[in-house]
Amino acid sequence: MPDTNADVIAMSDMEKVPQHIVELRALIKASERIVVFTGAGISTESGIPDFRGPQGIWGKMTPIDFSDFVASEDMRRESWQRKFSSEGNWDEAEPNAGHRAISSLVDAGKVTHVITQNVDGLHQKSGTPDELVIELHGNASYATCLSCAKRFELEEIKRDFLADGTIPCCDECNGIVKTATVSFGQEMPLEEMQRAEAATLDCDLFMAIGSSLVVYPAAGFPRLAKQNGARLVIINDQETDLDPVCDLVLHERIGPTLSRAVD
Repeated sequence: MPDTNADVIAMSDMEKVPQHIVELRALIKASERIVVFTGAGISTESGIPDFRGPQGIWGKMTPIDFSDFVASEDMRRESWQRKFSSEGNWDEAEPNAGHRAISSLVDAGKVTHVITQNVDGLHQKSGTPDELVIELHGNASYATCLSCAKRFELEEIKRDFLADGTIPCCDECNGIVKTATVSFGQEMPLEEMQRAEAATLDCDLFMAIGSSLVVYPAAGFPRLAKQNGARLVIINDQETDLDPVCDLVLHERIGPTLSRAVD
């Protein structure tokens, strides 16, 4: 029996915490090298649509293959039109509670790396250092030349394109300029894949958050972590193929769940 009012209050608070939060807290507390792997689901709570869900982007428009982008001026124009349309403009999106909770775990020294399939830069915007974020599919906030890799900021490209439909080309080598994202049919970035594999093999807890885990090779990292002895947590609104082998599966909203787990 509790001896004081403080003990009664503490026990009452504990009783209000759902069991899945208690279990997630325990896994985080017991871990020293957490890798967080995020997909589109974490950013939908910031107003950014996913790609494959019922209201996903690819349900409304067919993705442009990388080979078509390179070969066709019309496809490049269509790609930039999509980028600068009001529907595809994510510049004003802000990190949500899920991003901030992950950043707090980074600050606490719990998370060694954040591997993300997202291209919105919201992990960095939430405070996670850029060097700890591994962007498997690139970043949509700037562009690069496909030939010489020169970086271009989007503001000037957008101004010229909306003014007269000018398609950007590199002022250094006259190469094709493209947003710094990995398109369908484009090779995955070797350095980022190697960094992600090394981080996965070094972790003791792997948290896959907001990913359907159907896009390979990126979706192979959670399985690799589990096979290497790490504990595996999945937080996603829908079932995944890896749910049966997880140490903990949460079909819950990401922001509120993570916020409560790290408080």
